[in-house]
Amino acid sequence: MNKRKIELFFKFHWMGILISVVLLIIGISFFFFLRSAIHAWITSESYAKKAILAQYGIFFYIFLVLHLISLPLSGALWIWIMRGGHMRMTKINKKATKGQDIDIHWDDVIGMDEAKQEAMEVVSLVTDRAQLQRIGGKILRGILMIGPPGCGKTYLAKAIATEVRLPFIPMSGSEFIEMFVGVGASRIRKLFKQARNLAYAEGGCIIFIDELDAVGAQRAADRGFGGQTESNTTLNQLLIEMDGLKEKDFNVIVIGATNAPEGFLDQALLRPGRFDRKLYVHMPNLDEREKLFAYYLKTVKYEDSIDMGKLARLTVGNSPADISNLIREAALIAVRNKKETISMKEIAEAYDRVEMGIKHKVVFSQSEREKVAYHESGHAIAMYFFSPHTDVFKATIMARGGALGFVRPQPREEIHIKTGEQYLGDIKVCLGSYAAERLKLHLTTSGVSQDFTQAMNIVHRMVWELGMGKSGLVGNYSLLERMPSNYGVFRGDTSSFVSEKVKEQLNKEEQEILQECLKDVENLLQRESALLDRFAQELLVKEELDYDEIDAIFKEFGKTRPAL
Repeated sequence: MNKRKIELFFKFHWMGILISVVLLIIGISFFFFLRSAIHAWITSESYAKKAILAQYGIFFYIFLVLHLISLPLSGALWIWIMRGGHMRMTKINKKATKGQDIDIHWDDVIGMDEAKQEAMEVVSLVTDRAQLQRIGGKILRGILMIGPPGCGKTYLAKAIATEVRLPFIPMSGSEFIEMFVGVGASRIRKLFKQARNLAYAEGGCIIFIDELDAVGAQRAADRGFGGQTESNTTLNQLLIEMDGLKEKDFNVIVIGATNAPEGFLDQALLRPGRFDRKLYVHMPNLDEREKLFAYYLKTVKYEDSIDMGKLARLTVGNSPADISNLIREAALIAVRNKKETISMKEIAEAYDRVEMGIKHKVVFSQSEREKVAYHESGHAIAMYFFSPHTDVFKATIMARGGALGFVRPQPREEIHIKTGEQYLGDIKVCLGSYAAERLKLHLTTSGVSQDFTQAMNIVHRMVWELGMGKSGLVGNYSLLERMPSNYGVFRGDTSSFVSEKVKEQLNKEEQEILQECLKDVENLLQRESALLDRFAQELLVKEELDYDEIDAIFKEFGKTRPAL
């Protein structure tokens, strides 16, 4: 291995070594020439010394003038060459990092147990190539990680590099794409050349391409501006280089990561022989979130009263990055409050700040405060009665982010498949504000705009995509509405294959569902009018109600929710 490193060193630095040898020879020759010239000067007669001085004085003057003229030009040329010159656009600035220097181990990878287990198998295949070759198997060439943002795909790739102790070259897909056609392909060639040389010297190399969809999207015809041609050319070069790894037994592994849908990537990338293994990285479940809180809280000082199980239940749908950010934000709040440790109060405040933004000091009139209070009370009561799988976790009429108030729902359990009844419950929660304003204020406000938008998105999906309407129409009509008009040659060109009659029927059914939901909400609020007034008045007094205060109000009226 040391012999290969020396060979690789000479391969990369032969020009510098050659220039150094030439300069050394010139320096030695100049030393001996200067020595003989000084000896000749000492032994010459006085008239000969004057002639030599006159002759060399003229030569020195001419040399000085020429040197002063050429120095700026040669300096500018040298700087241009040293900075890359015309090859600068294709230069790869990424340097490989040794696996052991990354220092991210399996114990640091939390919240992705299934993906971690599959990655451990990949590590064993990479580290024990001899055993794989004994049975005629071939080393993996590519690993594709697919999952939502913040789930730890990059973290897992670094852990793999640490465990196999191989050089690690991280890149982003966007780093290959430029405005000039051919630049991206050249960068791909240089990247894989660097990886093959490192694999030759170190026994293997890992290339990690984050946001692979930037370079690996499906190929399409160019519209004449060159951008699509550059993308296609770069992708073609990536496909060729991944195939080129088969020519020799280079232990080069390409790990790609994307949060785009798998169908967004070009099918040539996904075929066997390129990305041989797919790792699906999902959002952490309840147990994994509890482990994540235990891991990240180790880095800060916190009170023993913190219930990590409760925090795990609070953060349904949060990624590892979200949980890490939550702890950092809680630490900042604790420092701002001049506290030595983090408590549940700081974590709750950090959660509100991350989810809804910081509080704004907006001055409301009493009339506006009353409108916002009834608006949010309508949401809260509708959520309590029509969404049994969701807790009314917090209600406030204090402005946060872009909202003048909000009711924060908290799932009582993780839901992976939603039913029609659950969708109808979500619609009723959205319409609770509108019904409360009409019932108590005899008017409606602009605050219902976002609620209507959300309700219509839900009902549209139910009727057009999920077959949950009453008309008997079955199918994903949204797909037919966005069908490519020319089989996808130009992405974005679409036509509707849904008749106007079917559209009219589907839209009519959407409105019928909305009206039925609104009627149910209005009946509920009329029946629970006293509870609505009590909730709104409590919001006007306290401005913000947490879970325990909300639960106490409902219990005051004899309302309890059954255990799941």
